[in-house]
Amino acid sequence: MTVEIRAERPVERAAIRTVHLEAFYPSPNEAYLVELLRRAGRMTFSLVAIHEGLVVGHLAFSPVTIHPTPAERIQGLALGPIGVLPAHQRKGTGSRLVREGLEACRASGYGFVVLLGDPRYYRRFGFVPASTYRLGNEYGAGDAFMALELQTGILREVEGLVRYPREFAQVGC
Repeated sequence: MTVEIRAERPVERAAIRTVHLEAFYPSPNEAYLVELLRRAGRMTFSLVAIHEGLVVGHLAFSPVTIHPTPAERIQGLALGPIGVLPAHQRKGTGSRLVREGLEACRASGYGFVVLLGDPRYYRRFGFVPASTYRLGNEYGAGDAFMALELQTGILREVEGLVRYPREFAQVGC
């Protein structure tokens, strides 16, 4: 299956909403979160997967901070939400979105990425439990809260609570 990964275009916003609504049916939370992040200007990267001219997947990255570490010390991002239309799942589309998204983050100079997700899935990309780096989260997510250094050693001297944009709390993530 040929899939192109690229930055979203404004004309694709309705299709992105549909991707998240179908991928997470019956919950509208992820679709709503994308809209909130977009309105607040907090989507650092917003990538789409295109197959035969249609949006079949979407991935967002938004800024996070570590407290009590000063925000200017290192820049990090949260991966998510990520959604793929059910008919295109288990075909590598999500993996391509993650790999190319992480590369965009690395190329832009970001130091680390965190996420709330299934450890069995995200280990393949190099994510480890964020507790490995002495990072906590606001959601009590345990090993589902994962981190990846994009710059080797960037989290070595850091510890604290990772704070997500307030839009995540608005949808109950």
